[in-house]
Amino acid sequence: MFVRCAIFAAAVLTGAEAFAPAVGSARIFGAAAPAVSSRAGNARTAPSMAAGMPDVSVDAYTEQLRGAKAEVDRIIDATNANPIMVRLGWHDSGTHDASITEAWPKSGGAIGSIRFKPEIMHGANAGLAGAVKMLEPVKTKFPKVTYADLFQMASASGIELAGGPKIGVKYGRMDATSPEQCSPEGNLPDAEAGPNGKYGGTSGTKPTEDPTPNGHLRKVFGRMGLNDEEIVALSGAHTLGRAFKDRSGLGAEKTKFTDGTKVARKDGKAGIGGKGGSSWTEKWLAFDNSYFVTMADAKADAELLKLSTDKTIFDDAGFKPFAEKFKDDEAAFFTSYAKAHKKLSELGSKFDPAEGITL
Repeated sequence: MFVRCAIFAAAVLTGAEAFAPAVGSARIFGAAAPAVSSRAGNARTAPSMAAGMPDVSVDAYTEQLRGAKAEVDRIIDATNANPIMVRLGWHDSGTHDASITEAWPKSGGAIGSIRFKPEIMHGANAGLAGAVKMLEPVKTKFPKVTYADLFQMASASGIELAGGPKIGVKYGRMDATSPEQCSPEGNLPDAEAGPNGKYGGTSGTKPTEDPTPNGHLRKVFGRMGLNDEEIVALSGAHTLGRAFKDRSGLGAEKTKFTDGTKVARKDGKAGIGGKGGSSWTEKWLAFDNSYFVTMADAKADAELLKLSTDKTIFDDAGFKPFAEKFKDDEAAFFTSYAKAHKKLSELGSKFDPAEGITL
């Protein structure tokens, strides 16, 4: 989902400013006035509020979250947007640098900053302006829900509606409020080496450049604070989605699995969204452990993607035990995946209330 090859079905749209209302507008909530209702339902004073959070009780916010989730689920089911919504949440949170100790939101992460230029225009985020646009009606209908929460909600719902595990996302994230709070380009992973024969680069908060795919993945995910098991588990989300050549330079125009002639959903319903691209698995709208099965199968259909950052999970000594485990035990994969996705969804987040809100 992170890799630049994993560009899922959505048009590349411009005008990201439309997704980034000015601070103080009805869609971005500034500092509160004294003695407003707290998220816990008690009186709250101005210093306990922060820019990027609405003035609302926890009960009222929870109701907004429930309404938003029902609407998000409806949109994903109707449009088969599971993959791109997963990717949206991941790319918002995946900018996090755990080594940065400056005040929030300097370390990046799941702060909703991906809705702003320049971040939405980063090469790794090609196509994601379309995903933000799909969620704008939800934000309009449930304006108290922060963008940071909305993006992570859509990402988790994309997994769950495709038959994956329940992620257990918690809510109450504060929003970044300006483009100045965006992370620099270069914090997300590459799928293949560049013209110089190396993966990654030096333009992010920490260099991710490496001559090997496994070394590159460890530099990227290690910067976020994730370990080998979590890297492999998250790689398994490539059971969903496709790569598109016109966005990432990878994948075919279409394959027999993406031309619309085959059922891709786990529930057997028709529909795939837009046609085209190359998938990692045959049923690329079904969340299961087939990614690992395919990567380990030397006789897998040649039209299925096997990129360098995919194949390395069965070559690297640290990654391989987890890849083999997830190939043989889907339940074990689901357990590890749910934990890793939840952790990813909270990277760099500042919650109000501090313990978050669960649905």
